[in-house]
Amino acid sequence: MKNKTIVLLVVPPNRPDPKAAHASITLDSAGGFAVLGGTAVENTGETAVHGGDVGASHGQEVTGFPPGVVVPPSTIRVADEATQQAHTDLTTAYDAVAAMPSTHDLSGQDLGGLTLLPGVYHFAAGATLSGTLTLKDQDDPNAQFIFQIGTTLTTGRDSSVISINGGASTWVKGAVFWQVGNSATLGADSAFAGNILARDDITLQADASVRDGSVLSQFGDVTLDSNQITKGDLPPA
Repeated sequence: MKNKTIVLLVVPPNRPDPKAAHASITLDSAGGFAVLGGTAVENTGETAVHGGDVGASHGQEVTGFPPGVVVPPSTIRVADEATQQAHTDLTTAYDAVAAMPSTHDLSGQDLGGLTLLPGVYHFAAGATLSGTLTLKDQDDPNAQFIFQIGTTLTTGRDSSVISINGGASTWVKGAVFWQVGNSATLGADSAFAGNILARDDITLQADASVRDGSVLSQFGDVTLDSNQITKGDLPPA
C-alpha cells in the first residue's frame, strides 16, 4: 500500500481575503431603480429623480408624484414583476455586501473629516456623518467603497460625500454601497453619494440629495421631501 501525502491549507484567522474584499458587487435588476421601497414610497414637494425608476416592491403605493417628477424614460412601478424581481436582487446584493470581509473597522467614529481609499469599512452599530467625507477613488473606474453598518446611518444637516481625483472634486468613478442593518436618515440639505441598501425605512429630509446612486429599502418605506436623486453621472436638474 502506497503512502499518501495530505497537504493542509491553513488560513490565518481574522485576515480578510484580498480577492473577496475586492469582489464586484452588482445590483442586477435593482440597479434599474433610483428609489425602491419595500412597502411604499411617499414624497412631499418637488423631488426630481433622474436615471432610474421609482417603485414599491410589496407595497401599497407610490404617492407624491406629482409634484415630484420621475424624468423619462424612467417610470413609476408598484408591486409588479419588475419591482418584485428588484426586491429579490436587492436582497442578494445586501447579503453579499454584509458578508464581505472588512478591511477597516470604523466603529464609533464619525465619517466627517475622513478621507478614505477603496475598501470595506465596518461599523458594529450606527454610523454618523457630520461634515464632509472624502472618497479618493484614484481615478479607478473599478474602485469600490463598501460600508457595512450594523444599525442606523444618520447624516447631519449640510453634510456631504465627495470624491477627489488628482486633487479635483468630481463624480465618484467607482461604486459606493451603504449596507444598513436598520434605517437610514439623510439630514436636510445634505449631499450624499452612493447606493443605500437598507433593511428598514429610508428618510431623506428637506432638500437632501443623492448622486451616483440610489435609495433601496427591503422591507420599509422610503420618505422623500423636495430631494434630488441622480443615478449615474447625470447632473441634478
